[in-house]
Amino acid sequence: MSEARPEGQSQSPVRGSTPKSVTGLPRQVREELTRRLRRKKGAFREEDVQVVERPLLRRAVGASALGNCMEWFDFGVYSYLAATLGKVFFPGASPAAQVISSFATFAAAFVVRPLGGLVFGPLGDRLGRQKVLATTMIMMAAGTFAIGLIPSYDTIGIAAPVLLLLARMVQGFSTGGEYGGATTFVAEYSPDRRRGFLSSWLDFGTFTGYALGSALVTLLNVLLTDAEMLSWGWRLPFLIAGPLGVIGLYMRLKLEESPAFQQQLDEHEKSLAQESSGGELRTVVRDHWRPLLICMGLVLLYNVPNYMVTGFLPTYQTETLDRSSGFADILVLTGMVWIVLLITFIGRFSDRVGRRPVYGVAAAAMIVLAVPSFLLIKADGTWAPISGVLILSTLLACFAAPSAATLPALFPTAVRYAAMGIGFNIAVAVFGGTTPLLTEALVSVTGDDLVPAYYLMVAGVIGLVTVRFLPESAQVPLNGSQPMVGSQKEQRELISTSTDLYRVERQHSGVS
Repeated sequence: MSEARPEGQSQSPVRGSTPKSVTGLPRQVREELTRRLRRKKGAFREEDVQVVERPLLRRAVGASALGNCMEWFDFGVYSYLAATLGKVFFPGASPAAQVISSFATFAAAFVVRPLGGLVFGPLGDRLGRQKVLATTMIMMAAGTFAIGLIPSYDTIGIAAPVLLLLARMVQGFSTGGEYGGATTFVAEYSPDRRRGFLSSWLDFGTFTGYALGSALVTLLNVLLTDAEMLSWGWRLPFLIAGPLGVIGLYMRLKLEESPAFQQQLDEHEKSLAQESSGGELRTVVRDHWRPLLICMGLVLLYNVPNYMVTGFLPTYQTETLDRSSGFADILVLTGMVWIVLLITFIGRFSDRVGRRPVYGVAAAAMIVLAVPSFLLIKADGTWAPISGVLILSTLLACFAAPSAATLPALFPTAVRYAAMGIGFNIAVAVFGGTTPLLTEALVSVTGDDLVPAYYLMVAGVIGLVTVRFLPESAQVPLNGSQPMVGSQKEQRELISTSTDLYRVERQHSGVS
């Protein structure tokens, strides 16, 4: 913000002038700091600014990203094995019905995600983020590992798809507390100026996990025959979740609770904390319905293209466009690798220009480019389909990169985990996880293979409306938390800036 002055240099500006430390502040940062200084009736002191220790920050980001990586490793595996799982668990159905049944089982996990959010969210606000994140890691690993152990339909009959459904519901229930908790945890650990960059590592883990899962399935399809994949090959990726879960659990148990949860809540937050402990859902819906709707709109904007590319596109190419599974797998895998390369750079960019411009430009671009992208994907050859996937992947990276920093900033500390669990999971369940199922069904019914593009355009329009009401949160301290900085030097700079800002505001209000 402002650079520390050499000792002995006067800090008093000429009356009527505004110091560069103040004029250089982004508008949203100046407004929030002014509000806090007025309530405090003075400039910040050392105890008012939280310094985050770098080793703890790195550990928090790494452990949280690993959980997302594991979750989406399973997602990538399931998406790429949708046709195979349809044959294993629904052998009597037609090929189209097998795929739809497989996606329906996939979507069923999203039905219970809001329930997981309702259970784990309030627990995370009362017991702490770290304990809940360790629990969700155990459940997620167990649910994924169990899928690899389920006998086929030919062995145990109707019990096979029932067990698959139950395992998916365990995964969905645990995931209901995973992403909201991970984003809350990392956002509360991150220095204000770098929250976009550091939080983007969560979704770096997301797409890395998907890429690893899809790469493993692609490798198995190359090395094994169709008969071997149907017999036992499909189980291997799910069984890997067991060891991954043990590693992730160990890392999360070594974490300390987030600074925002540890520190005493601001005075104006205490009544909210006491009230919310007795009725979290009622409090969130009644007192925070506007940010809750904004959260759901942004989640829709992010997750419709997310599940379109990652969940629907592999099967769309093999079942609708009659391409080989190898080509389809490599095409989508290329898009995932591209997102992994882009996402942290876009996260850092959002810290500089703001979250709203990144969301808004990408949403408008999706409306314009959705149909051309799918026309390229449908085209013959290699480079046209790759170009189409890369366009969609670039837009997806623009939605993913700022999300983990933007969504937690919508809510105060006292209800942040619960609000994230409710808003994020309801939106994902209704608009995200159902995307592969709905688009596959609409393509089958209408015969129009551009339906997925129209679906993306609608999501872009809703996203633009949402961005219109989104408050800018780049570099702004989280609501209910102390300002967060990454070093003692930044702490001194912020204290100096607060002194200048408080003096300027007193001058503007006519106080000498």
